Amino acid sequence: MDAALFRSALVKFVAGLLAVGLLLFLPAGTLSWWRGWLLVGVLFVPMFAAGLVMMAKAPDLLRIRLNAREEQAEQRTVVALSCLMFIAAFVVAGLGCRFDWPMLPEWASWAGAVVFLAAYALYAEVMRENAYLSRTIEVRQGQHVVDTGLYGIVRHPMYSATMLLFLSMPVVLGSPFSFVIMLAYVPIIAKRIRNEEKVLADELEGYPEYLRRVRWRLVPHVW
Repeated sequence: MDAALFRSALVKFVAGLLAVGLLLFLPAGTLSWWRGWLLVGVLFVPMFAAGLVMMAKAPDLLRIRLNAREEQAEQRTVVALSCLMFIAAFVVAGLGCRFDWPMLPEWASWAGAVVFLAAYALYAEVMRENAYLSRTIEVRQGQHVVDTGLYGIVRHPMYSATMLLFLSMPVVLGSPFSFVIMLAYVPIIAKRIRNEEKVLADELEGYPEYLRRVRWRLVPHVW
């Protein structure tokens, strides 16, 4: 086992757990918020398990996934907007718990958790199919176009999965106001996709032909 990689992954996992916990429970003013704990559970338990699997089976992919430093100014803007969206959505959900704002019914939170876990499974399948997945937009040496499996249906199945993940989070929290905030992810990811496709078309051999073969970006027959 790569000890340095394990430490780096563990530090980022703990930092993410603490950040989400503070953003949720501090505005809520209580730790006795079952919807907040439900989100923490469905978010971080599978993440921890996936990290252990990647550490054992695909350490290089884990190392790539831990790199979140964007080189392009346009993509740094996208990342910043996404961070603001998450902060706002979590804080608003916590405030909704504290001040008894209108909430979705309990069954909606459980249904949202099921959708979240299904989307997580979809995300895992995308990582299995594409060993070149990165959190930043880049073309690495030896990279080739992946056009099988989910990539034969939509060009960006990872973003399809993250869209389901992100939109189900406020449902798990039971906050309709947070759901409205999370809808900002749609134009944010559309902006990222357009830039990503331009970069890949310019730098990755065979990608322009892939764009002509696979028409849909995120959702078949929609976009």
